[in-house]
Amino acid sequence: MKTTTQENIVAKEGMARRSFLKFAGAGAMAAGVIATAASCQKHGGVVSDPQVVDLGSGDVAVLNYAYALEQLEAAFYTQVVANPYTGITTEERALLTEIRDHEIIHREFFKTALAGNAIPGLTPNFSTINFTSKDSVLKAAKAFEDLGVAAYNGAGYLIQTTAYLELAGKIVSVEARHAALIRNLLGENLADSTILDLNTSLEKSKTPAEVLKIANTFVTGKPLSAPALGA
Repeated sequence: MKTTTQENIVAKEGMARRSFLKFAGAGAMAAGVIATAASCQKHGGVVSDPQVVDLGSGDVAVLNYAYALEQLEAAFYTQVVANPYTGITTEERALLTEIRDHEIIHREFFKTALAGNAIPGLTPNFSTINFTSKDSVLKAAKAFEDLGVAAYNGAGYLIQTTAYLELAGKIVSVEARHAALIRNLLGENLADSTILDLNTSLEKSKTPAEVLKIANTFVTGKPLSAPALGA
């Protein structure tokens, strides 16, 4: 997936800020990008396999795992903003644009941190999503955001480097804000049994195997594989 000039610039139109999203922008990430890129260690690299996109091992595997998901989210929201659904309001466009900007920042953060260990750019397959329909777009957004939060929750314990774990915690908090915002646009509860374990009142998590099974349905070409993560 090629990064467009539009994405690199991070669009400035419709950027009226809501307090709901103020804490999720570039400022919180900038220092992390520099520090992590400088300290990133190679942990074996990505294993070459002609049948799959191997995410690697150790922290590299976890970072590539997150990088793959952020690629898909950034590509999804980029398409949403470039081709708005029928009847989109000014406020909806501004909010979805802001989420797009966050996802692009997240994607570029992982790409920079991984450097030569990064997996190739993915080619998304969004053929099941009707981008002209508000309902289809927002339900897809909800699915992506919920999957992202569950993925971070389920993989956090696998991260060996403390700095990466702290940054992953910051990013998942942003993804959770996105998930809540999308639910608000859909007129749904911000937290229900689909994302919360009602016995513990904690967010549910998914294993890398569970997440990649879903994520791979949105990838054209070789599927993502992470043997080191059990997926």
